[in-house]
Amino acid sequence: MILLISDLHLEEERPDITRAFLRFLQERAVRADALYILGDFFEVWIGDDGMTPFQHQIAAALRQLSETGTHVFLMHGNRDFLIGRAFCREAGCTLLKDPSVVALEGERVLLMHGDSLCTADEAYMRMRRILRNPLVLFILRHLPLGKRRQLARKLRNESRAQTRMKAAEITDVTPAEVERVMREHRVHTLIHGHTHRPDVHSLSVNGQSLQRIVLGDWDKQGWALQIDDHGLVQTPFPLEA
Repeated sequence: MILLISDLHLEEERPDITRAFLRFLQERAVRADALYILGDFFEVWIGDDGMTPFQHQIAAALRQLSETGTHVFLMHGNRDFLIGRAFCREAGCTLLKDPSVVALEGERVLLMHGDSLCTADEAYMRMRRILRNPLVLFILRHLPLGKRRQLARKLRNESRAQTRMKAAEITDVTPAEVERVMREHRVHTLIHGHTHRPDVHSLSVNGQSLQRIVLGDWDKQGWALQIDDHGLVQTPFPLEA
């Protein structure tokens, strides 16, 4: 059994999500062969050297899961792209590139966070290119912690304000970009998060039937996609037991 989740946006201000996640690890993920977390695991990440006791707690929970035999894979999101090797060592997880093609139940599947598919949001794409530039990443990681916290708050507040003002079609994926990346990676299934619009989309490209699965975000409820011998199903569940 494989489990995939994304967009938990873990933070101390949402203890309900944290409790639900820890319960999810203990009750479901512990029975899985692998757990994939496709970005925005944390609401904000200013660098491995700035980890808080809360973030150490989450790392310890992932480490405990990995030690039971469940392989844990983590992908950067737009909120936590500064997660690095130190956190992954502590958490016992493997950092995946975005995008990555993996074999799930015998099928080649493309995994992405999903923000790079939203090409109609030109302002965001410009900012993304800047922030993911290796030189900028180096500078960010070497800024004083106080400056990084200040910058993270500023970027988060601006992102929330801009998202509220943008039309829904701008903040969703661009169909042509979806088709392009699926052709490029020669896959029939794409799984991503980011848009907070859980669904399964069927599409046809050059006579081939493809599917795009959007993972749900953890806010009013949790979401997990399960892949096993019986197929593929994504179901919501309450945050509180």
